Amino acid sequence: MPTDSLRTTIAGLTMGSPVMLAAGTAGTLDEMGEVLDFRDVGAVVTKSITAEPRMGNETWRILESRVGMLNAIGLANIGVDAFIEREVPKIAAMPTKVVVSIAGWSVEDYVGVAAKIAEHAGVIPAIELNVSCPNVHGGTEFGADPGALRELLAAVREAANAQTLIVKLSPITVGTPNSIADIAASAIEAGADALTIANTLPAMEIDVESRRPRLANVTGGLSGPAVHPVAVKLVHEVYRRAARELGTPIIGAGGVSSWRDAAEFVLAGASAVQIGTASFADPKAARRVNAGLSKWVRTQGATALSELVGAVRLD
Repeated sequence: MPTDSLRTTIAGLTMGSPVMLAAGTAGTLDEMGEVLDFRDVGAVVTKSITAEPRMGNETWRILESRVGMLNAIGLANIGVDAFIEREVPKIAAMPTKVVVSIAGWSVEDYVGVAAKIAEHAGVIPAIELNVSCPNVHGGTEFGADPGALRELLAAVREAANAQTLIVKLSPITVGTPNSIADIAASAIEAGADALTIANTLPAMEIDVESRRPRLANVTGGLSGPAVHPVAVKLVHEVYRRAARELGTPIIGAGGVSSWRDAAEFVLAGASAVQIGTASFADPKAARRVNAGLSKWVRTQGATALSELVGAVRLD
């Protein structure tokens, strides 16, 4: 179980541990419950929920890679109405916080899902926006276009009422001259309470015998150890250039498989971390990370993990 030194608050969302399960890691909600003790994590982030059910991409859509994991799930999910009917009644019994990830292809998609989730704010304290989806009107990802992102967040902020609104940013801003710090600043100004940095890296692998892409979707997202140094740099950049001054907490995501990985994120500026790929290899990864972080806080002469956020030494 996490120690008191690890108690973490993200924009009003108080968690017993800074370790969260990344979107979809536990399935739609709690499918990992048979092999993982949810008391070891501060929060579970659901699979990304859309307005309508989605079958997702054809197989293969998730593969082990030499440097991590490739996935092109295609946002497969049961849709918001079925989620509310089947999954929301289970949340009250879970021994951890639940954050609902939502996705869409238009402002109207996001707003419709957010409004329905907001009706259950009593058991769902926070929403995480997956803004890596292409805007059907603009052609680029919401998370790569400051103007589109501001429009989206302004509308979702109104629909979500008082729920904590976390925005999960893409690791790169394809097709725009903006850095991730620019995008983060736009998100904060438009109403984001916290940021998750970052989503998977676009990637591709080819079977050299058949000469065909290994993923049916051709390309997908790379997660796991290979992306960790990239994500640490992005957290550091956003913390120094946008989040620190505005007092916006960051959740570091990307390649956390040990307490050292989590500690790197904290020193770079993250107040919490998400574990995804590592939980598939070891469902008890969160417990190991908690134990290591507790010892690290003590060895650093601190009484709480929060004292070490952004404390990297640059001199």
